[in-house]
Amino acid sequence: MNNGVGIGGAAGGGGLTSAASAAAAQKQRVLLQRVDADVEHLVDNFEYLVNVTRVQAADSLLKLVSELKQTAIFSGFASLNDHVDQRTDEFNKLAENTNGMLARIGEEAAASLIELESQYYSSTLRSYVVQEM
Repeated sequence: MNNGVGIGGAAGGGGLTSAASAAAAQKQRVLLQRVDADVEHLVDNFEYLVNVTRVQAADSLLKLVSELKQTAIFSGFASLNDHVDQRTDEFNKLAENTNGMLARIGEEAAASLIELESQYYSSTLRSYVVQEM
């Protein structure tokens, strides 16, 4: 709590000096830059995960096509249908797991952003910069 004169007040009255105010503003800018960089890294990493998942899905589909061709050549259609049903079930389970994981990641990211916003808006550094403007 600041019981003395606010920013721009008389020196020695318990208020912040212009050097301390500038240092606080600089520290806030650095912290905001770090937050921006961290959020940017989160987005980049998420994009990377999505792209890798697409590549793996394409590779999996190519393998599935190859297996289907081999199965069609070497066995009857009844076993082929069973195999397709089995693979469909496996992919549906993987899709459910992936959707759950993405939802959980989204919820965690949202919670983290809410916490960061709360910290920022309750920050004393933010209130000093707002008062300067």
